Amino acid sequence: MSEPNQHAHHIVGPGVYLVILFALLIGTALTVWASYVDLGLWNPVIALAIATTKAVLVVLFFMHVWYSSKLTKLTIFSGIFMFLVLISMTLADYISRAWGSW
Repeated sequence: MSEPNQHAHHIVGPGVYLVILFALLIGTALTVWASYVDLGLWNPVIALAIATTKAVLVVLFFMHVWYSSKLTKLTIFSGIFMFLVLISMTLADYISRAWGSW
């Protein structure tokens, strides 16, 4: 008889890992390409968007969050939410300062 709090592990086939590998390689190529193109103020935005997409792929598939329980997904979401709250509070403080008026 198995324990009631255990759940079956999901086995991921090699095809999924190959698709993620190629997606990460394409993301790396896009990052290199974007570093050579002058997009003005959009350079950091594009670079961060590509990096965030690659990080999400790694977290979802290589860390097996995609196949995890709802509690694991909630924990990751709450950590990301707290990070965004801290960043927004920091940026609100930075923007609201009277730079150069003293």
